[in-house]
Amino acid sequence: MNKMNSKLKLNKTTKNNLITYLLVIAAYLIVQILLAGGHMSSLMEGLLVPLCIYVMLAVSLNLTVGILGELSLGHAGFMCVGAFSGAFFSKCMQGAMPDGIRFLLALIIGAVAAGIFGVLIGIPVLRLKGDYLAIVTLAFGEIIKNLVNVLYIGRDRNGFHFSMKDSISLHLEEEGEVIINGAQGITGTPHDASFTVGIILILISLAIILNLIHSRDGRAIMSIRDNRIAAESVGIHITKYKLMAFSISAAIAGVAGVLYAHNLSTLTALPKNFGYNMSIMILVYVVLGGIGNIRGSIISAVVLTLLPELLRGLSDYRMLIYAIVLIAMMLLNWSPKAILWKERIKEKYFSGLKSKKEVK
Repeated sequence: MNKMNSKLKLNKTTKNNLITYLLVIAAYLIVQILLAGGHMSSLMEGLLVPLCIYVMLAVSLNLTVGILGELSLGHAGFMCVGAFSGAFFSKCMQGAMPDGIRFLLALIIGAVAAGIFGVLIGIPVLRLKGDYLAIVTLAFGEIIKNLVNVLYIGRDRNGFHFSMKDSISLHLEEEGEVIINGAQGITGTPHDASFTVGIILILISLAIILNLIHSRDGRAIMSIRDNRIAAESVGIHITKYKLMAFSISAAIAGVAGVLYAHNLSTLTALPKNFGYNMSIMILVYVVLGGIGNIRGSIISAVVLTLLPELLRGLSDYRMLIYAIVLIAMMLLNWSPKAILWKERIKEKYFSGLKSKKEVK
């Protein structure tokens, strides 16, 4: 009986994961059909890569907020680390290797750099709880953004030169170039980002996160979220699993940052790009999609990104409709009656599948 229940549970988990993957693939195919038929405006086409970036950010933050149970407001900071480290590598290696290999290495470097920062920040920060953790992670995001704005890096035949004053202080030779120019950021990053690459990165991110959630490590992480004292009492290493979830979340945010950097001609660390509002917006995607619900994060990120543009023609009522949709999504995800209604539908669906199998 136990084997049968575990097999049914495994099948249910596998089906849920497959539905999530198929949802992303179906969205990709629909977009490709619209593009091939010329039924998509240039404005909507320009939103495709940002859409992939926001989905990756929402999914990765849900790992920290929903699965680990810690409120982090510094996700834009990890995105900033990945964006500038990846763009810096691409700018330095442009023309020195094939574009595909260079972009792949930039993605790996962005993920590693953001993951390292996740570990370094997580070691002291994850000892805090609740509002204190949120405030410290928020401060980290602002510190990273401000550090990048005063950083000047140049290169000539003598190597790299660093300064935190101005570009003149780099003392570059005539053939030298400024790569990071303080508040002006990085200019001339190769435009390697595309919707197809974004979808591939989303699928890889989902594979990492969903496999982690349903693994032994994922169950340990969720046990820490549910009851830290009980988890510690049965021998679960609290710090290890917290750092694991936090660093993986940061690394995926770093990859999203690299994709973001390679979608722009000029990368700057402005408040609207990597500031407090960006972190809050990502958190809104997670909350509205359902904390701990990975598929919900994908749907909410897509809806809330596309909705303002789809309603642009209704200039007088655009924000009103947007607010109504936000309220409706919140009620659907968090109202007790709505939750009960969704549970009943799931029970009917799976009981129907089970009865069909028994008949066969």
